[in-house]
Amino acid sequence: MSVPHVNSLALEKTAVTGQPIHPLLAERWSPRAFQEDRPLEHDKLIAVLEAARWAPSASNLQPWRFIVWDRYADEAAFQQAFDTLGDQNKIWVKRAPVLIGVFSWPFRADGEPAPAAAYDAGAAALALSIQAEALGLATHQMGGFDKAALKERLALPDELVAHTIIGLGYRAHPDVLHEKARLRELLLRERKPLEETVFFNRWK
Repeated sequence: MSVPHVNSLALEKTAVTGQPIHPLLAERWSPRAFQEDRPLEHDKLIAVLEAARWAPSASNLQPWRFIVWDRYADEAAFQQAFDTLGDQNKIWVKRAPVLIGVFSWPFRADGEPAPAAAYDAGAAALALSIQAEALGLATHQMGGFDKAALKERLALPDELVAHTIIGLGYRAHPDVLHEKARLRELLLRERKPLEETVFFNRWK
């Protein structure tokens, strides 16, 4: 029987909130430090994808599409996706055992546009991230990748819209990162006050 990995030095950055919120929401953040030598168990991978499957969507169209690249299952396929990432992302996400591409199909079954497809894909990605947090995993979503190159490498349909690539795995201590990324990892989490983003009964 395998011995579970324990990394008690992984950084925790629980949000300091104005009102109490669920711990899964307060504790979820986007680390760059992943345990490079720890594969992701298949059942946990399927669990986070199942959570995404049950996200809400307009007219229940479920327009999200995911492509999963597991470095331990198929290193060549993982490398294809990895190579499309921006240089600043490559530096740290190379340690993540899994990458997940998030896409949306922007049409209904009758060919009419599905205007909420991108919004719904975002909801599914958030569900995935929260389930990952519940399982002791970490996610980091990246917009910095070459969408055209990714679609060409994978021969994806022209209509498919690429949104983000998610790094998924177990947190590691920030000291595994190079200096610039390590310093960013240690920054305090911040959010704008509600007064800047929420308005009651009228615009501002």
